[in-house]
Amino acid sequence: MTSPSSPAPSSSGGSSAPRWGILGPGGIARAFTSDLRTAGCEVAAVGSRRRDTAEAFAADFGIPHAHGSYEELVADPDVDIVYIATPHPMHAANALLALEAGKHVLVEKPFTLNAAEAAAVRDAAAERGLLAMEAMWTRYLPHMVRIRELVAAGALGEVRAVMADHTQLLPTDPAHRINALELGGGALLDLGIYPVSFAWDILGEPLSIVASARLGDAGSDTEVATIMAHASGALSTSLSASRGAGPNTASIIGTEARIDIDRVWYSASSFRLVGPDGTVREEFRSDIAGRGMQYQALAAERYLADGRTDSDVLPIDETVAIMATLDEIRALVGVRYPGEE
Repeated sequence: MTSPSSPAPSSSGGSSAPRWGILGPGGIARAFTSDLRTAGCEVAAVGSRRRDTAEAFAADFGIPHAHGSYEELVADPDVDIVYIATPHPMHAANALLALEAGKHVLVEKPFTLNAAEAAAVRDAAAERGLLAMEAMWTRYLPHMVRIRELVAAGALGEVRAVMADHTQLLPTDPAHRINALELGGGALLDLGIYPVSFAWDILGEPLSIVASARLGDAGSDTEVATIMAHASGALSTSLSASRGAGPNTASIIGTEARIDIDRVWYSASSFRLVGPDGTVREEFRSDIAGRGMQYQALAAERYLADGRTDSDVLPIDETVAIMATLDEIRALVGVRYPGEE
């Protein structure tokens, strides 16, 4: 059995460590900032559209600067990299605002609403020599690092299939962000992005996609299922839903073995490498501090310390391509967001 140790503070170290700014102090920002503190990262500022909200967040986490606008945050000379945690439709504009101010960005998933917006952010970062990175934190977790090692080493033989679900019981109010089209609502972008990105990670770009969904009263998808065929011939399947909680497990099936990832597979979890006869060849258990969102932050800090402007775990071009996959799935099930042609 293997297990990871808790992460050390950022390898960039000392005063040279990039200083974080938090844009949009909501629930996910609280989880991320807590994990930043766990990892010893420096959080310099927070920005909200309301100063009192920023000040309350800053007080909770001991952050020195609180700003009453996003413009003030990105202009703060003590901020090097901005974590963007606003609702989905604001990601692109907020990322561009920070990039134009010369700040690197880590943007919550989904990176943007669609591939066109994602490409615009990617191009703006490239023009300025800045890091633009999707906060798909699952990819940076220790169990996923080990899974990629096993797959690359051929421990599964030929990978034939990937199966994953992400299902939760979430609010049914049509005005809630999970349902409202004007807020980028729907199970796919909020939940389904995890198994879709996972399939991309293990199998690469899908060559064909079949999708089916149930739409709620607000017009957004409440359940969506996909079958994707990849270049190797392998298939991936996913189920995402916002109206009922399922097992939230995942499996990678190969000719020589399979990997079964336990609940909840997209967070710090355990897995087993299992032979065809049921023999457990390896068991991995996560033993980490915090939720685990710090691993993506530490990766971003390493990239910046090394003078790099792209992730080797989830390159920005792949982020854009995954958004195109999500665009195609939405087109197949009939979900469009306001302003999309």
